[in-house]
Amino acid sequence: MKELTCNTVEKQQRPERIIQFGEGNFLRAFVDWIVWNMNEKTDFNSSVVVVQPIAQGMIDMLNKQDCLYHLILKGLDRGEAVYKVQLIDVISRALNPYTDFDAYMKLAEQPEMRFVISNTTEAGIAFNPEDKLTDTPASSYPGKLTQLLYHRFKTFKGAADKGFIIFPCELIFINGHVLNECIEKYIDLWQLGEEFAAWYKNSCGVYSTLVDRIVPGYPRETADELREKIGYNDNLLVEGEIFHLWVIEAPENIAKEFPADKAGLNVLFVPSEEPYHERKVTLLNGPHTVLSPVGYLSGLDTVRECVEDEVMGAFVRKVMLEELLPTLNLPKEELEQFANDVLDRFRNPYVKHRVTSIMLNSFPKYRTRDLPGLKTYLERKGSLPAGLVLGLAGIITYYKGGKRGEDVINIQDDEKIITLLRDLWATGSTRTVAEGVLGATSIWDEDLNQLPGLTDKVTAYLDAIQEKGMLNVVKDIIQ
Repeated sequence: MKELTCNTVEKQQRPERIIQFGEGNFLRAFVDWIVWNMNEKTDFNSSVVVVQPIAQGMIDMLNKQDCLYHLILKGLDRGEAVYKVQLIDVISRALNPYTDFDAYMKLAEQPEMRFVISNTTEAGIAFNPEDKLTDTPASSYPGKLTQLLYHRFKTFKGAADKGFIIFPCELIFINGHVLNECIEKYIDLWQLGEEFAAWYKNSCGVYSTLVDRIVPGYPRETADELREKIGYNDNLLVEGEIFHLWVIEAPENIAKEFPADKAGLNVLFVPSEEPYHERKVTLLNGPHTVLSPVGYLSGLDTVRECVEDEVMGAFVRKVMLEELLPTLNLPKEELEQFANDVLDRFRNPYVKHRVTSIMLNSFPKYRTRDLPGLKTYLERKGSLPAGLVLGLAGIITYYKGGKRGEDVINIQDDEKIITLLRDLWATGSTRTVAEGVLGATSIWDEDLNQLPGLTDKVTAYLDAIQEKGMLNVVKDIIQ
């Protein structure tokens, strides 16, 4: 079988105009696919330089294949089954700023660079006051970006036409506003001066976005079959659903520079992404985050299995329709239609979305996707939503580690969170575990023990999960 490199595949050479922070499955199956479409269907003519946002990552794997990979899109499109395999060739190169900081900074010196796109998980857009301008690189994504912006400002002597258009894709509300605030904090902390601050404000733009495509990632079970089909040894295969939506809160002039809507794609430039964001995060990502630990600890492995299982399916619908949907303020009919569409997407027969892939950074995800709904439900109903609380107890139990049957539970999160959970579980007291997790202001930015009844309910669920197993606890809730 042939190796997938420029020696075996003709790769188009295009100007490097996009810096992409993140090399994971989602960006490769969503943003880079959109760029590929724009190159094919418009005069966009751009390639992407990928920057690894943390010290450990997939840069070496990407470069080994000359940044070539295949994307498999599966799903139902207007009732018709669709299965597509596409070679994506838009990434020109990938670099690690932790091992080659000079190469990273030289990106700012390329005159044609225009866009910055990122997906560094919900925890990625954060300000670290310990970061320094002289770090190689700064630890946070906003810090790294500010270093790059300042170097560009100096390189081109504040030229107005050398600013960056910045699209964060992290799944937090008004992600552009949050990222902008972090950059402004670094400008103040590092005393970068009024001229640079004015250039950044007037010549650059950070625009909030909402992204929506379910991306299960690497198709482990069918990878060998797919490689035989395409005829290449592709170790970066990535799988996604047909559905896609990118909502960008930006003016018309930005749409003209980034003509994704002209390529027949579901990309919307809107005055406000808030209503799209709230609906999507609450009714798609919220249930995802909850069903994953509960489903896994009940013996199920994929989202589709969870939705189609009699017990777990009822649990998912309870969380979505009875607990989360009533916390939204859009018309009920519109919300119910969207929720039913989401359930159909969860049932996609072509996509095997493993729940363990959703468990990455579970606590930040719960904080942004489910905690707002929990609070609103408590405020409006005067009681706690059982499914959402069980989901939190499920995450806490999952982070205990160990094994499920023969499968080793592989926890992926910030090392401080992993250490916290390990130390709390070592006490042997579920009450201590619940109080310690809920009181971790480093996770929640508040003490959740102050929410009436939450500590008692989480403790009770932790005990019940240990005593009779997750599946039986779910049965009790749906009854």
